[in-house]
Amino acid sequence: MYAVIKTGGKQYRVSVGDVVSLEKIEGNRGDKVVFSEVLMVSKGEGGDIRIGTPVVEGASVVGEIVEQFKGPKIHVFKMKRRKAFKKKTGHRQLQTRMKIQEINP
Repeated sequence: MYAVIKTGGKQYRVSVGDVVSLEKIEGNRGDKVVFSEVLMVSKGEGGDIRIGTPVVEGASVVGEIVEQFKGPKIHVFKMKRRKAFKKKTGHRQLQTRMKIQEINP
């Protein structure tokens, strides 16, 4: 059984027991989070598939926060040719590692 959820402006395909890294979700380690924006639910290989318009009514996915962390550093380099302008900056996005515990179709 798997589901496609939408969070942080992105879509993720998740199954029970998966550990996924998402955009930062407020909460502490061990907190439960319920995702109600479920775009699709499938009941295994060749099973029943429910596709939402845009979300599946009554479906939800429950996950537990494993950790809050920073992602890899992204280097941003700006330059204008022949103008002696160079600027180098960086950014580390805050992320949440989540373990999926159950999918409610």
